[in-house]
Amino acid sequence: MSTKMYPMQFEPILKERIWGGEKLQTLLNKPITSKITGESWELSTVEGDVSLIANGDLKGKSLSEIINESPNEVLGTAVYARFGKQFPLLFKYLDAREDLSIQVHPNDKLAKERHNSFGKTEMWYVMQADTDARIIVGFKEDSSKEEYVENLNNKTLISILDDVKAKQGDVFFLETGTVHAIGAGLVVAEIQQTSDITYRLYDFDRTDAQGNKRELHVDLALDAINYKKTDTYKKYAKVANASNAIVDCSYFTTNFIPLQGEVQVDKNGETFTVYMCTEGNFEIEIEDKKYSYKKGDTILLPASVNKFVLNGNASLLEVYIS
Repeated sequence: MSTKMYPMQFEPILKERIWGGEKLQTLLNKPITSKITGESWELSTVEGDVSLIANGDLKGKSLSEIINESPNEVLGTAVYARFGKQFPLLFKYLDAREDLSIQVHPNDKLAKERHNSFGKTEMWYVMQADTDARIIVGFKEDSSKEEYVENLNNKTLISILDDVKAKQGDVFFLETGTVHAIGAGLVVAEIQQTSDITYRLYDFDRTDAQGNKRELHVDLALDAINYKKTDTYKKYAKVANASNAIVDCSYFTTNFIPLQGEVQVDKNGETFTVYMCTEGNFEIEIEDKKYSYKKGDTILLPASVNKFVLNGNASLLEVYIS
């Protein structure tokens, strides 16, 4: 491909959800058309939901197309060597007007065997939290399959799950197998493996507009759940103009950058970098060109864009694969 690579934004893929609301528009300026919009998929190559470039010379092309044409330039040499022409991560913003279902995601082995998919290790960065908003993450104490099934059948599952208050800036890292639910009143940025495999355990007996309950996946989940108590909360530093490590796992690295002014960035071409702007405004300067961004924007910097300047006053999540 002869087109020079540049910072790319993508058309948001908006998803109605029974638990969704309107904050993706009011807080993040997404072009929602429904009062129950739960998700904005910012960067995706999930089948049927492939992101389209919204800016620049490659506008209208899909993320899959440009990876196929220029894998090393887009993904980076190390990412291409490891994953082939697959974009291994999925980036979303979520608005939970109501509690999400209690759910779990399978690990790579189970997901490959059952669905020919990656597993779904993920993290949440809380962008906005109503008073007393909380999330469910794992078990209060070590549990067992038997105790879990008994409580599920008695509709007392919540009593053995860990219920944690959540506030703006909190980060939760959820390895596969962790039972979880985002609670009502939260807007989160979600970074995860490219997978749309979710096992729904309990949905509070909700029904949709037609009176139908959503499908549960109780049997599939039994072998996917980690019944041990897990620590999901991540503490991290907030040093200005520095990449403060939050999560560093084999699937992705996420740093927090409190940007106050100018930061020079020099990459090695081995991985793409994604910035999610969770607060404020900033610019990316490449040679003599400036690109402007605001809260709620998600930007893909192809691996071949390896020298640039961040400039502005913003809170950024910086994500890549190491």
